[in-house]
Amino acid sequence: MRQIIALGGGGFSMEPENTLLDSYILKQSGKDNPKICFIPTASGDSEDYIQRFYDFFENQTCSPSHLSLFRPPTRNLESFILEKDIIYVGGGNTKNLLALWKDWGLDTILRKAWNQGILLAGISAGSICWFEEGVTDSYGEGLEPLNCLGFLKGSNCPHYDGEVDRRPAYHKLIESKKIQAGIAADDGVAFHYIEQEISKIVSSRPTSKAYRVYYENKVIETELPTEFLGSY
Repeated sequence: MRQIIALGGGGFSMEPENTLLDSYILKQSGKDNPKICFIPTASGDSEDYIQRFYDFFENQTCSPSHLSLFRPPTRNLESFILEKDIIYVGGGNTKNLLALWKDWGLDTILRKAWNQGILLAGISAGSICWFEEGVTDSYGEGLEPLNCLGFLKGSNCPHYDGEVDRRPAYHKLIESKKIQAGIAADDGVAFHYIEQEISKIVSSRPTSKAYRVYYENKVIETELPTEFLGSY
């Protein structure tokens, strides 16, 4: 079963005291002590970001590790990745992430991991990278469309409520046909895909929402059912 969990925002890097989304990710691996690997490429392998990953996941029931492309742990990246249960991709510059992954062949390795049933997850850049297209601020000022890996169909816009320009920019890009229709997530929301379909939408915040956004004579934004994980 191929799974991807795409976070619009939240998790250990944005709300470390709120464990709901990251606990959900760990549970979906189906393992008692899942091996989870953090890939911080988009942040330039920020040492602070890596440390925050370990600060959180070393206190959970799992075996954490990380993959640096600036200080690779091994020449055999494929074996390193394919022995994991969960791959968790961090936020940052998506354009640089994609360029480095392709140069190292990591895009091909991650597709193999996905096809083998390893759970892929990520936040922000680590969320949009799995789709055909994403809305990114990788170029500096403003928000632009970006061609991504295409594991999942359509486009993705994270931080929908967390950054004031996100919603209007996404609408404008869809209306002008610069980006295809897709999904948008408020901070604290995660889309859980099984194969090419959304299986569930979950949230770490009671008021955070998810949307499907498309164009039919005008831009239409449809709110999608979202399950607040703190309700249990």
